[in-house]
Amino acid sequence: MIRSMTAYAGAELTRSQVRVEIEIRGYNSRNLDMAVKMPPGYQFLEEKIRSVVAGQVTRGRVEIRLSIQCEAAAEEAFQINEAAADGYYAALRRLAGRFQISEDIPLSLLAAKSGIIEPAQPETDAEAVWQAVSEALSQALDTFTEMKITEGRHTAQDLENRLAVIEAAIEEIENRASDLLDIYQQRLKERIHSLTQGMTDIDEARIAQEAAILADKSDISEEINRSRSHLNQFRQLMEAPDPAGRPLNFLLQEFNREFNTMGSKVGNAAISHIIVSAKTELEKIREQVQNIE
Repeated sequence: MIRSMTAYAGAELTRSQVRVEIEIRGYNSRNLDMAVKMPPGYQFLEEKIRSVVAGQVTRGRVEIRLSIQCEAAAEEAFQINEAAADGYYAALRRLAGRFQISEDIPLSLLAAKSGIIEPAQPETDAEAVWQAVSEALSQALDTFTEMKITEGRHTAQDLENRLAVIEAAIEEIENRASDLLDIYQQRLKERIHSLTQGMTDIDEARIAQEAAILADKSDISEEINRSRSHLNQFRQLMEAPDPAGRPLNFLLQEFNREFNTMGSKVGNAAISHIIVSAKTELEKIREQVQNIE
């Protein structure tokens, strides 16, 4: 199934005096890369969150922001690190004495020092917190997945349009390649006539033999058959339930190799032009595939 890696979703709810807000943002990435940001004191949730997300997302950069408020702990929102405050105040007094400064040390100076006033570590029911977070995460992931699928449908339509162009190009290459034997015969005749100025009779049987040898060396029927097989595989992967990004990217490499081989075998300007156009479409498909999970 085609699913985009870029998406956004959010959810918020309150359960058992625990209020949870969660945001999920998805970006392109070659592998699954998760970043989880949450308030201090709730790190025990991180592995659980990662496990749930990894069960639904296989590829991409996923950023999760989590906000938790426990009503039972609202009154004890902050705590004072008295040891740190005593040490900092004593250091300020010594500094004032050294420079003979008699001013009082304001409370604001102490309060501004990092580590003296800290968020309280609430004593909460870990199971109740996880139940609330789990429910909010599930809601957000559902919306997140829906957005990825919606974006994937638009991408799939664009890919199908480009595959149709490539399919038509393969058909035209095959049709033009069927005329190569006659083209080589005519080319040999013209070459011999140019070199001999018409003074030598042309051996039609020998010309046919040489042209057949050139045509055999330029035979691209296998590459055409493999290219059609790649087209079928590409469409099957797009419709399959499993994430398609990685296998599609690999298939594009094989596809490109077939066209390169065709171009090297066939010394025909018209066919070469069609191959270049097809490879241009392949490159546009490759850019789209980079966005697919």
